[in-house]
Amino acid sequence: MDFGNQTVIRDLSFDVGAGETFGFLGSNGSGKTTTLRALLGIYQPTAGVLHIGGKVFEPRDGARLGYLPEERGLYKKESVLDVMVYFGRLKGLSRDAAAAWSRTYLERVALADKATTRLDKLSGGQQQKIQLGVTIMNAPELLILDEPTQGFDPVNRRLLMDIIEEQKRAGATVIMVTHQMDEVERLCDRVVLLKDGAAEAYGTVEDVQDQYGGTVIRVSCTGALPASDLFDVISTQDGSAVLAPRAGADAAQILHELVANRVTVRSFTPVRTSLEEIFLRIYGSQNDRVGA
Repeated sequence: MDFGNQTVIRDLSFDVGAGETFGFLGSNGSGKTTTLRALLGIYQPTAGVLHIGGKVFEPRDGARLGYLPEERGLYKKESVLDVMVYFGRLKGLSRDAAAAWSRTYLERVALADKATTRLDKLSGGQQQKIQLGVTIMNAPELLILDEPTQGFDPVNRRLLMDIIEEQKRAGATVIMVTHQMDEVERLCDRVVLLKDGAAEAYGTVEDVQDQYGGTVIRVSCTGALPASDLFDVISTQDGSAVLAPRAGADAAQILHELVANRVTVRSFTPVRTSLEEIFLRIYGSQNDRVGA
């Protein structure tokens, strides 16, 4: 995918199995949203094609999918119910069916009392719930969610994750763009991590964890960590650290080295590398950039 003389996406190919939840991950500016928009025909791709169920996707086939964009698009001066019914009609529902579905959904997300309220009177999180409802109203076979929990508190994040899981159990295939690695570990079967427009890592969550070290060591300690040939320091915070063993090093050797360097170790726990730690390892050296 090129913009002028700049190549934004390079040689990127991935498949998403029917019925799975797929994590589409990367730092700001890595090409996530650009890729999705090119696949959906919102941008004109330089090359490449999206297949759904073995058939080339055409924008006129939009009823087969639900797309929650990073930038929300609702008619904010209209009432919640009117907006939902309008989009339901666009998706092929009758007015009565769209209204009935919308009222049931509003009950589900604790917004039943907002049905006649103008959208611009709702909070950002409440508007996000309405946007999600519009996205899933037609029970799409492919659900593409770009930062679905943006602006949500922990309670509403959990509610949204429950709704996504319900869609998956109903047979939907889900592609999810998010920076919340705990959501990925909870929901996703496989992931791709983009870096500079190319796939840095691709596979099951466990495959990616194994590719980037498999195991890390969480240490609670007092004293300066020594420079070492046995481990890399992934992160430090308030008397704790995450260490990544280097090839050939084991936990006992690392513990011995810490003690030998007068580090007071209060706890020392080898654990599987989390996706958040992998994300920091891949993108931590990059400066923050705006855009996706």
